[in-house]
Amino acid sequence: MPTHFYRPAEGHRLPHDPFNAIVAPRPIGWIGTLSTAGVRNLAPYSFFNALSYTPPLVGFSSTSRKHSARNAEETGEFTWNLVTRELAEQMNASSLTADVDEFAAAGLAAAASVEIAAPRVAASPVSFECRVADIVPLRGADGRASRGVFTIGEVVAVHIDEALLQDGVYQTALAHPVMRGGGPSAYFEALAEGRFDLVRPA
Repeated sequence: MPTHFYRPAEGHRLPHDPFNAIVAPRPIGWIGTLSTAGVRNLAPYSFFNALSYTPPLVGFSSTSRKHSARNAEETGEFTWNLVTRELAEQMNASSLTADVDEFAAAGLAAAASVEIAAPRVAASPVSFECRVADIVPLRGADGRASRGVFTIGEVVAVHIDEALLQDGVYQTALAHPVMRGGGPSAYFEALAEGRFDLVRPA
């Protein structure tokens, strides 16, 4: 089978970098923060995931100490908000780089958190309140530092729309979650017809 081989340091020789298309689909870290000056910030991060059950940890990677990473570092808090198909366009509208209130810019109402000050997306059916557990500067295998940082938060409170629970079990597809694909614009929606079950071997 013919393969396209490249060394990332030498360039991929393709119209668009395939790296984040291959590692896909990726859950979106829709991160809500509050600056020390009280300015709300909301931004989507496609380098995001759950990291641990105990303690429950999630993390998002930023290419630099931009608003979300900086606010989380300075205040020690952030929220994660589930992006659904219904909210996808507003999620996209919140990906502004200007220093503005993205809740207002995207036409989204904010909801107060219980344990922290950082705001949640009121329309999101699931959100996590997180306290910063660690901030990891990113570096290459040669030890050379990049501008990126990986912000890890412990989930200290969870909000779930009860419509997504059946007999106490969370139903992923009912939320119609959206995930990031590859290329400059591709997203995917998780649908019930894409589900299959595997039982772990004993």
